[in-house]
Amino acid sequence: MSPAGRFAFRDELSRGRRCPETAHPYRSEFQRDRDRIVHSRAFRRLESKTQVFTRRYSDHFRNRLTHTLEVSQISRTVAQALSLNSELVETLALAHDIGHPPFGHSGEEALDRAMRLHGDSFDHNLHALRIVEEFEVRYAAFPGLNLTFEVREGIIKHSHDYKPGEHLELSEYRLDQRPPLEAQLIDLTDEISYGAADLDDAFEAHLVSIEQLRLGVSLFGRLLEEVRLESPQAPEKLRFNEALRLMIDYFVTDLIRSTALNVEQLPDPGDDHEAAVEAVRAHPHRLVGFSSDVESERRELKAFLLANVYQHPQLHAEKEHAGALVAEMFELYTTHPELLPRSYQAKIAAMPPHRVVCDYLAGMTDNYITQLHLQYGSTKRIYV
Repeated sequence: MSPAGRFAFRDELSRGRRCPETAHPYRSEFQRDRDRIVHSRAFRRLESKTQVFTRRYSDHFRNRLTHTLEVSQISRTVAQALSLNSELVETLALAHDIGHPPFGHSGEEALDRAMRLHGDSFDHNLHALRIVEEFEVRYAAFPGLNLTFEVREGIIKHSHDYKPGEHLELSEYRLDQRPPLEAQLIDLTDEISYGAADLDDAFEAHLVSIEQLRLGVSLFGRLLEEVRLESPQAPEKLRFNEALRLMIDYFVTDLIRSTALNVEQLPDPGDDHEAAVEAVRAHPHRLVGFSSDVESERRELKAFLLANVYQHPQLHAEKEHAGALVAEMFELYTTHPELLPRSYQAKIAAMPPHRVVCDYLAGMTDNYITQLHLQYGSTKRIYV
């Protein structure tokens, strides 16, 4: 067992569910949470939400669902190598993006801008918590999915540390402390996954070339040279594939080794599993992370993606269109809430209209919001 396993979250330490339930005869509590996520509508809708590239480029490119599955696969690998709670890790990986609105980050930024005009904001992790607590209606005995405390905590804390006094309504989630190692893991396996995937899709879309990658991402250039020496006759695409595979392995291996070393800083908890988890929570910094050299390489890759993929001129028009579409639909529904479905209109008595509209739009797929925009386009012009 990896030394980090001494600080793994044990099932018996769970604070349980809001509504107590009888234990299942052969599934653990985190397995049940995983299954509830997979069977949720929010999870299924990820199939029709943009990751980076829309289907205009290719049916082979990642969407938000396939990205989520890749994160889950990498996360389980790392968790098992570190002897962490792989069932908790898998559940958090599968849930980590269910709060994303249509059109990826363009949609999220547009919703946040619109909400800030009303003195509010939008964050996909906080929205994901509301999805599992309120919006998923599947059970007669309780609202939402009734997930365990640790899964709910991980949904909002896996990628973000909070400042004192921030989001007082979420104080039950111990925002002043670090989450367990299993939740900390998700943020970095997410980065490993989308870093490699976005390079892959950008190369397939002919937005970046092998030469750009060789010069702009030193790690990739080094791995590409290794592949060239081993397989000099291989076609360019296969050399690219091999270098990409080696890059994923490189980041995963370092994450495992570096995290194990970081955890060794903590005092040996012996057999006191609760004290072990509390030591992780009380640590001033996150313990899951890369070594300093690999962290620099990760930042270089991220900077390359930002400059050469996410801000690529060929994607600019699509991102602008997506943001404008979301903003127009937000304006339409806040100005004319009678156009909302009746179930959402009924919520306005208890919630600000802008929040109701935001919730409605955030749950939509790319296709659905586009259809509504076409449907109400003329209506909007008449009203305005």
